[in-house]
Amino acid sequence: MLPKRIILMRHGESEGNLDTSAYTTTPDHSIQLTPQGMAQARHAGAKLRELMGGGGCSPDWRVYFYVSPYVRTRSTLREVGRCFSKKRVIGVREESRVREQDFGNFQAEARMKVIKRTRQRFGRFFYRFPEGESAADVFDRVSSFFESMWRDIHNNRLQNDPSNDLNLVIVSHGLTSRIFLMKWFKWTVEQFELLNNLGNCEFRVMQLGSGGEYSLAVNHTEEEMLEWGLSPDMVADQKWRATANRGTWNDQCSWYLDEFFDHLAESDEDIVEKEDEANF
Repeated sequence: MLPKRIILMRHGESEGNLDTSAYTTTPDHSIQLTPQGMAQARHAGAKLRELMGGGGCSPDWRVYFYVSPYVRTRSTLREVGRCFSKKRVIGVREESRVREQDFGNFQAEARMKVIKRTRQRFGRFFYRFPEGESAADVFDRVSSFFESMWRDIHNNRLQNDPSNDLNLVIVSHGLTSRIFLMKWFKWTVEQFELLNNLGNCEFRVMQLGSGGEYSLAVNHTEEEMLEWGLSPDMVADQKWRATANRGTWNDQCSWYLDEFFDHLAESDEDIVEKEDEANF
């Protein structure tokens, strides 16, 4: 019942991407796509359809969409949908928990520039925008979305025939997508801080590997992952996941243990020996 792919996609170019002064008169959730953003979404839809129906895929593949309630994400989905038939789309759900990070209400442009410079010094994950959210707050609501998504999958609420390849596409925002990946792959705050944002209508494909783990390395190259800000160790972990058996432990993954401890003894007896040596 597991989806073959979970795909994270950022919205197309918006009026706010072109001119940040748009946020001074228009609420963030109401910012529209530009004509270029709509064209990007249609192009991305064609690429998604090609991916889902490519070689080695079930001829009866299906797709289910989750979408942020913001105007620009819903408009992106509408253009993406032009590339799919009713036969392929199982359904769609608006999901407020994958919305953009809240930056406050109407944004004063000059003040926001100062705030963002402060965020760079403070750290992107923990800095909370006045009257808004921190990335840590986004992490909490994305974690809640995870639970609902897994219930949808395991209870077959998506009503997918197990013989068909299922693709979940989450049309969201740049930071929210990076938080999703951080949560999924158990990346640390330090690793999150190194990640680069997705471009407009770019997407990241987490595909089920041969052993049952999801990995970015099935559809993306090492060069791509390094460009996104993944460290060589993070890339190596993605390659391991592409063939790893579900639920196994990557002993070479430094941030599971080594990141947090200077040294762990191999056994309880080793600890006793060291304590005895320290007492002499």
